[in-house]
Amino acid sequence: MRLTYRDVEQCATKVALDLISGKWKPMIFFHLSAGPLRFTELWRQIPRVSKKVLLEQLRQLEQAELVERTVQNNFPPEVSYHLTAKGAELAPILHRLDQWALKHIAGVVQIS
Repeated sequence: MRLTYRDVEQCATKVALDLISGKWKPMIFFHLSAGPLRFTELWRQIPRVSKKVLLEQLRQLEQAELVERTVQNNFPPEVSYHLTAKGAELAPILHRLDQWALKHIAGVVQIS
């Protein structure tokens, strides 16, 4: 059986990868899998991302219900992010993908 373009577009794996694709989303997952972080803490742990892009990627992850934003009514208000139950379930899968990549991509892609 030959797959059509429509079959590929509706593939569950493609949909899942689209949710977590983006230059910084895997790193966001990596850092949030250790526990909740305030926005500034997360931004400092991903040094090359701009605040604007980090916020956009966090909002996309929120829309996908993988990350949740919490606002504490302090002065000034504190905003923190954490993985939802759905995101926490995905985190070990991404960790396993990372382990696979470390094992198999040597010589194919230079990791800096």
